[in-house]
Amino acid sequence: MPAIRIQTELPGPKSKAWLDRRAAAIPRGVYAGTPIFIHSAEGATFEDLDGNRFIDLCGGIGCINVGHRNPRVIGAIRRQLDSFLHMCFQVTGYESYVELAEKLNELTPGNFPKKTFFVNSGAEAVENAVKIARSHTGRSAVICFEDGFHGRTLMGLGLTSKTHPYKAGFGPFPSEIYRIPFGIPSRNRLSGKAVPTAADYEVMLEDVFRQVVAAEQVAAMVIEPVLGEGGFVVPPSGFLEVLDATCKKYGIVFVADEVQTGFGRTGTLFASEQFAIEPDLILTAKSLSGGLPLAAITGRAEIMDAPGPGGLGGTFGGNPVSCAAALSVIEEFADGYLLRRAKELGTDFRQRALAWQKEYEFIGDVRGLGAMQAIEFNHSSVDHEPYPAAAKKVIQYALKHGVLLLGAGTHDNVIRILMPLMISDEEFAEAMNVMEEGIAHAAKQVGKPSALAETVG
Repeated sequence: MPAIRIQTELPGPKSKAWLDRRAAAIPRGVYAGTPIFIHSAEGATFEDLDGNRFIDLCGGIGCINVGHRNPRVIGAIRRQLDSFLHMCFQVTGYESYVELAEKLNELTPGNFPKKTFFVNSGAEAVENAVKIARSHTGRSAVICFEDGFHGRTLMGLGLTSKTHPYKAGFGPFPSEIYRIPFGIPSRNRLSGKAVPTAADYEVMLEDVFRQVVAAEQVAAMVIEPVLGEGGFVVPPSGFLEVLDATCKKYGIVFVADEVQTGFGRTGTLFASEQFAIEPDLILTAKSLSGGLPLAAITGRAEIMDAPGPGGLGGTFGGNPVSCAAALSVIEEFADGYLLRRAKELGTDFRQRALAWQKEYEFIGDVRGLGAMQAIEFNHSSVDHEPYPAAAKKVIQYALKHGVLLLGAGTHDNVIRILMPLMISDEEFAEAMNVMEEGIAHAAKQVGKPSALAETVG
């Protein structure tokens, strides 16, 4: 039986009515990715108010790795509701906060003593990581990377690379932020030119310290192990390792922003595990708590202890319900099934997407790590000019036919997949079939088949 059921035009009448109410009550700055309003969700599917059922390849932008309404998570939440909802950990302690910190101290990469502090969102985690690094080092500068995304607070926006819609009109941003390439400049990734070596990266960083900012001024280097909003770009071989070694050489705090990559998305609990690095601080959020607001800063104990008493905090940070949910998420990953599943889903997607790439010239790249996979659309395989219209057409077609997809990339020409990792083979195949139809539809409207496909056909 198909998982998808579309029985009205989209948006349906009930969603349409709520869209009107939304327009009257909510600022236009809050983006509306789809014209539908959700009624219920389970596993990897959800229904809207009009009874249409969709397969979810977005997962609340990567927040539902363990699935919508995961039974273990729901059970933990209900048990906590029977005790208390909020006390503020800085006023009255509670067990789940400490237990969750202990778990993250144990599970995150790095064979050294660690401590953990909780906040509400990925952006808050980034803000506090910079505060902690500055307190520890006595330095002020922060290095970040092209195509990176680190949130919508002023520091998060300062570290974020994309101007529209995120940064335009919201400045001035904090000073002492310096941006360098993510391994290879974004326009050169698909050019076929020789990939830089570790020695090249070392030279690049030394040039940065000579020409841009002195190493002894840099408090932190903040990077996503795999770019998220920037287009699911996996770093070239050796790049993260050079960054880690350079940070250790100069006493710079190496911060891995694992807000989107963390909790199984890449096939390991943390993406950092797949590289020979030991970040000083690791930031987690999104799927950490199975759908509730929670983020964590976990890192070397001596660094985390740099701020004095009262220097870190927040009224709702580490809310007991969110902590209970996060502990159940960790239990859900304990047997390794979801990590294996992430790798299987990534392999399945790549096999189909690479076949699409051979057939359609406007698919410029298929890339990712584990279940963190993406397709990039370009006008030509020669000049790699971004083709956002093609990506948009595929996303629109998929929604109309019951599959929720997300765009990404600095040029809006990437489609990423962030489905719940417990999606069934049948659901995933059904979603991929719709995506394939969407690519064929887009090719007729904005693209063309590859020369190979024309020859074979």
